[in-house]
Amino acid sequence: MNRRSGWSGLGKGPSVDRRRIATSALMFAGLWWVLSSGSAQSWGLGLPVVCIATLAYVTLVPAFSCSVVGSMRFLQFFLWHSLLGAIDVAWRAFHPGLPIFPGVVEFPIRLPKGLPRVCLVNTISLLPGTLGMELRANRLQIHVLDLRKAVWPELMRLEQLVARMFEVSLDCDAGASSEAV
Repeated sequence: MNRRSGWSGLGKGPSVDRRRIATSALMFAGLWWVLSSGSAQSWGLGLPVVCIATLAYVTLVPAFSCSVVGSMRFLQFFLWHSLLGAIDVAWRAFHPGLPIFPGVVEFPIRLPKGLPRVCLVNTISLLPGTLGMELRANRLQIHVLDLRKAVWPELMRLEQLVARMFEVSLDCDAGASSEAV
């Protein structure tokens, strides 16, 4: 019998990586422990929740690789730009002249479909001053608070950081493709 056979052990189901299951279960158990403040009594409910979350995760989320160094660089970029953006938005909100010049930019996404692309789009929407509006094929329309600000280099840098975090290459022709996302 193959060690990586399906859930049934008969080799007919999806391939299961036991290390991924164990890592996911530990991750969800750790999250439950933190959320329950380490309460031993919470595990009556916590154990089934961790099992269901693990099953859903390994079933619905495709396996991916993630670079620790790339993740740290992404986190550093995200936290720093979130702080700068929050200060900028607060300054604009309290400024008597409300210095904004809103508009829409279209950004060609070169990341492959799946988790890296979803991460990029969601991160853009979480950064102050930008909001992902519509994803068409390999292009994302982004609402920008101030078009006079150089957002294009930040978007390209963010895309590179996401690519490094997920250890994927950027497809230089993706922006010209008409393939559906």
